[in-house]
Amino acid sequence: MSNVEARPAEQTVCESPQTGGREPDIELLDPREVPLGGPRAMLVRRSLPNRDRRMVGAWCFADAYGPDDVARGPGMQVPPHPHTGLQTVSWLFEGEVWHQDSLGNRQMVRPGELNLMTAGAGIAHSEQSPAGSSGVLHGVQLWVAQTEQDRHGPARFEHHADLPQGEESGCAVTVLMGDLGGVTSPAHCSTPLVGAEIALRPGARPSLPLDADFEHAVLAVADPVTVEGREVAPGAMLYLGRGRREVSLSAETATRALLLGGVPFEEQLVMWWNFVARSHEEIVEARSAWEAERRAREARTTREAADTLDASTSGSSSRVAPDPSPDRTAPGQLPGSDDRFGAVQGYEGPDLPAPTLPTTPLRARPRFRAH
Repeated sequence: MSNVEARPAEQTVCESPQTGGREPDIELLDPREVPLGGPRAMLVRRSLPNRDRRMVGAWCFADAYGPDDVARGPGMQVPPHPHTGLQTVSWLFEGEVWHQDSLGNRQMVRPGELNLMTAGAGIAHSEQSPAGSSGVLHGVQLWVAQTEQDRHGPARFEHHADLPQGEESGCAVTVLMGDLGGVTSPAHCSTPLVGAEIALRPGARPSLPLDADFEHAVLAVADPVTVEGREVAPGAMLYLGRGRREVSLSAETATRALLLGGVPFEEQLVMWWNFVARSHEEIVEARSAWEAERRAREARTTREAADTLDASTSGSSSRVAPDPSPDRTAPGQLPGSDDRFGAVQGYEGPDLPAPTLPTTPLRARPRFRAH
């Protein structure tokens, strides 16, 4: 999923807190509503980055959406867009999303399945509610920041249809990434972390084991859930700090929540739009590369449409033939292309333009706001 805001807020992180304040042990992060697309866009509830808390371990972005009736509307329609320096984690509770990317991957993701896309130096993808969907869409989109060691590496895509599960008193646990209580996901991580779905039964009061070296948070995604005695509304996240060895949850109705955690991410980050970088200059470079590729593809499409129109109006029965060159060795890229992001083949429509950069340089800020 993309951050499709026309004027995305600067989201920046650095490794050390401000002086004059201590990092909070527990903190409620209320979400803000963000439209995903145009005038008929579906709304998402964004709890990370937040005004006071920008990361939980390496988790740096959290959107919750639905349940939405998409039977009579467009549902999720996110055009091809770029990413750098992060992993996108797509997880559904209801519905379907069709993923296509510039590596040539085409994959439907359904409830209980994980789509994990690693951007590295650059990748592009699109996400859409498919025709003939089940009519309801409910899920989350999360980002994980890549480490300095991994962020310049190649892009990759993983689909995990069968993730490990465990049982705790009154709840079922599915581990998306990392390890929880000895249950380990096969998904690739570049930093120690955990991401798990907690499906609570009515009246359940489980206590889940935690890694004391991690900081953790719980994201409510359906009915309210009580975490360490505090009620968390749908779309909100309760930050739990670090040093805990367990967390207690309870719910009066059947509901779901996500447990996120990881070793505090110590590298300086600058986040803007769909890019996770280390400096303003890197953001400028990534945006320029995407816009150059997007405009080149747009111009090529316009030329091809004009050639087709000329052929049809000239009375000739000949048609414009596709490029027969077999040198398409990198799926999603033009033959001989040095494109950083590549094209999403199979998507019918234009790429998503990058927003205008702010007039002042993007700069690093603390991982949290000192109180």
